[in-house]
Amino acid sequence: MKVLQVKHLQKVFFPGTDNERHVLKNINLQVDEGDFISVIGNNGAGKSTLLNTIAGTLHADAGEIDLASHNVSKKSIAYRSRWMSRVFQDPKMGTAGDLTVMQNLVLAQSHTNTINLKWYQRKGDVEEYQELLKTLNMGLENFMDTQVKYLSGGQRQALSLLMATLSKPKLLLLDEHTAALDPKTSQEVMKITNEMVQREHLTTMMITHKMSDALKYGNRLVMVQDGQIKLDVRGAEKESLDTAQLLQAFE
Repeated sequence: MKVLQVKHLQKVFFPGTDNERHVLKNINLQVDEGDFISVIGNNGAGKSTLLNTIAGTLHADAGEIDLASHNVSKKSIAYRSRWMSRVFQDPKMGTAGDLTVMQNLVLAQSHTNTINLKWYQRKGDVEEYQELLKTLNMGLENFMDTQVKYLSGGQRQALSLLMATLSKPKLLLLDEHTAALDPKTSQEVMKITNEMVQREHLTTMMITHKMSDALKYGNRLVMVQDGQIKLDVRGAEKESLDTAQLLQAFE
């Protein structure tokens, strides 16, 4: 089953000027249910622009985007969020720092713009969220009433992941979500990510600069180069790749 279909996607920055840049050049991509795709590419290759046009942060100049059997090409971020969640590179972007851990979870699970944050104090709800936090193995269940701004970067990003997946999105976008973390914490968050994706059977696209992560995680690897998809491998073909072969593909 197709979760995402990108057809003939084009994006040009500063059109008609000396700074014109054709960033996406006739991109075609199909993401099937259950895919966990690592997206790699040089700086300026177009991978972040591709993710931003899928998410709705940028609007494509041409082409179509179908998400969960809905044409979202000209739809807002809010409309797309019915089927899609995103975790950003900066841990601060996925959480509200002045709210507690529990209040952040309440916000993430709510599907309305106005909610009463005090309902989270009901015993059954507290216990439910504690069990969810325990799955992160970061001790966050002991900081339910702590403002998120006092958490470490790794804890905050793990919470962002949990918040992004509470609604069981059809598509999860990970935008270099470990890049701002130190190497040890980055590994921990990647382990949590993989466990969560597998446990919840989440269809996922993950941008990463780390070739080791691109090779280790997911069933599929896509390389974006000069605004086009240069490489798209999956399954046994992906598993047979090594770092040297991947480096050669960049040339």
